[in-house]
Amino acid sequence: MTSGYGRVVAEFFDVGRSRVLPWARRPEAAALLTALAAPDRDFDAIVIGSCERAFYGNQFAAMAPLFQHYDVALWVPELGGAIDPALVGHEELMILVGILSKREIARAQIRVRGAMTVQARDRGRYLGGRPPYGYRLVDAGPHPNQALARRGVRLHRLDIEPECGRIVKWIFAQRLALHSVARITRALNDASIPCPSGTDPERNRHHSGRKWSLTSVRAILANPRYTGREVWNRQRTCWAGRSALSRWRRGHPAARLSGGGGVPAA
Repeated sequence: MTSGYGRVVAEFFDVGRSRVLPWARRPEAAALLTALAAPDRDFDAIVIGSCERAFYGNQFAAMAPLFQHYDVALWVPELGGAIDPALVGHEELMILVGILSKREIARAQIRVRGAMTVQARDRGRYLGGRPPYGYRLVDAGPHPNQALARRGVRLHRLDIEPECGRIVKWIFAQRLALHSVARITRALNDASIPCPSGTDPERNRHHSGRKWSLTSVRAILANPRYTGREVWNRQRTCWAGRSALSRWRRGHPAARLSGGGGVPAA
């Protein structure tokens, strides 16, 4: 596309980064923006390899004034050359590209969530995540996808961990006997039974691991996995600045999705 017009002096490719993120939060794209503002930059145009992966939604509309401010041309494969900001058709094309990029992401999300929903609801398959207290991961045979199986990928399933599983059964037995959560928590601490973060400190570095709390006991009693049901999509990922945070889907239909038979009941 640039043959006969110039040469490529630098390359910026974000690998493993979602196109949903704005350019400032993609490492390579952010580096390009920094180079763009440098007074001694050695380029006067940016060549986009794939517009769908470069501009999501209205990102082009947000970035176009910046390109114009620094007098940098933007070359795209859809035009076979540079975008002319004065032509309405070029702007409309980039808006359409952003819409198609957003549609592609939405379709992929729907397909993946649909497939995982069927696996959890109808097959009771373990779909990943941290095993709850009282459970451990064990091998469940080769992956049903032959391509993944040839690469050595194997399935896993939840199984009861003997020592901690006994504690979980005792907690539920005490609750069925109408003992309060506070009384159960106090009894666990009085018996010097290690709490979940104390049992596995390597995986719970954000907790002190000193004693049981009301929150941890209540979370065990409220987790439907202990009844032998596979649950998926109870949490969602949201962004706060550049950090990914997990949030519970309180009252969301996906949080109630479950299927029996995939998890041994504690």
